[in-house]
Amino acid sequence: MTFDFDLFIIGAGSGGVRAARIAAQHGAKVAVAEEYRVGGTCVIRGCVPKKMLVYGAHFAEDLHEAERFGWDIKGASFNWQRLRDIVQEDVTRLEGLYTQTLNSNHATIFPERATASGPNSVRLASGKEVTAKIILIAVGAWPGIPNIPGAEHGITSNEIFHLDALPKRVVIAGAGYIANEFAGVFHAFGSKVSLITRGNRMLRSYDSEIVDRLVAMTEAKGIDVHFNFPCAAITKLADGSLLLDGGAQGSIETDMLVFAIGRTPKTEGLGLEAAGVELDADAAIIVNDYNQTNVPSIYAVGDVTNRVQLTPVAIREGHAFADTVFGNNPRTIDYNCIPTAVFSSPPIAGVGLTEDEARAKFGESVKVFRSDFRPMKNVVSGRMERSLYKMVTAGAEETVVGLHLIGPDSAEILQAAAVAVKAGLNKQAFDDTVALHPSMAEELVLLK
Repeated sequence: MTFDFDLFIIGAGSGGVRAARIAAQHGAKVAVAEEYRVGGTCVIRGCVPKKMLVYGAHFAEDLHEAERFGWDIKGASFNWQRLRDIVQEDVTRLEGLYTQTLNSNHATIFPERATASGPNSVRLASGKEVTAKIILIAVGAWPGIPNIPGAEHGITSNEIFHLDALPKRVVIAGAGYIANEFAGVFHAFGSKVSLITRGNRMLRSYDSEIVDRLVAMTEAKGIDVHFNFPCAAITKLADGSLLLDGGAQGSIETDMLVFAIGRTPKTEGLGLEAAGVELDADAAIIVNDYNQTNVPSIYAVGDVTNRVQLTPVAIREGHAFADTVFGNNPRTIDYNCIPTAVFSSPPIAGVGLTEDEARAKFGESVKVFRSDFRPMKNVVSGRMERSLYKMVTAGAEETVVGLHLIGPDSAEILQAAAVAVKAGLNKQAFDDTVALHPSMAEELVLLK
């Protein structure tokens, strides 16, 4: 059969753009459809603009402590609209770079919604039907909203980046990284923040000791944390504020409610059922190790498959897909030992097994080494926050199976250390490494 394109990608996020570039470099004729903006969640409304807000939030504490380092900061104030607009300017710059990548690799861009209409066909919003030998779904995920009365009065992380003004009071519903990150950001910008969750703990995939330290620090900053708070309904009051009904846990009044309760694969209305593509109970596309669905000509990568919802993972999946299908180089992704971070205040980061996971897997052979210290900067500034680094080892050789950090620059420090965990090094390899002094990172080679 003759097709319009060798590859048609629905979704121009990180995974889709990487797949387009690599497939094109392998000689494929590529088309990409994107209904909103090129760049996807991470670039447009996710980790990139959010990290810019995190950077802005850091100045709240840095300016407060500047006097201890010899600086006189008088009359300092924060302008939300200025930061908001600067962030959006950079988002636009990045969108241009992603578009340039597609153009420089001669990919055809359709700036409109596309849906699968068959195993080898795509229908565009304009009504045009396009055929392709291979179809790749890379539309990502979407913030979830609870099915409760008044939920329409809340917003999600999508809308945060475009607020006209900062709320005096904000409630963030959720227990994951998005909830904890925005709690720190809004608090630093001067809002009164409440963090609520239906469960009894935050950040379940992270080491419990590290998370407990974060929650304690969060509360010490003045952020109210409410566990076991079942928000049953939201009522909009006459003055425009919102009343959250927590049942037996009482109620909370706020000016803005942000839902950060998880992200759902964005498969609704994509025509996948008509094309014969199987979805799981969470509406995620089911794929094999090579990102292929049950329909041989249709593949999927990234958050839409709900395997690991991380941008670097989507990028690797998109690259592996293109190498496999168009580069005659079948490749799969190793999902073991993926480093992750929460850019909270302070940030946490981890790789490998948590202490609880390691004990469940390796039993009594597990050893835990810690460094609980106050960073030099905190000592000078008078900030009482302490950092905690944990190393989890297993077996007689004390193989490092997990590293978990909370403290300034944890993500930056962990990235290099994650290589050692991935390589299966033991604690002795850390002990044999000379410390880089004075630094926080040196604590990793001084663990007791």
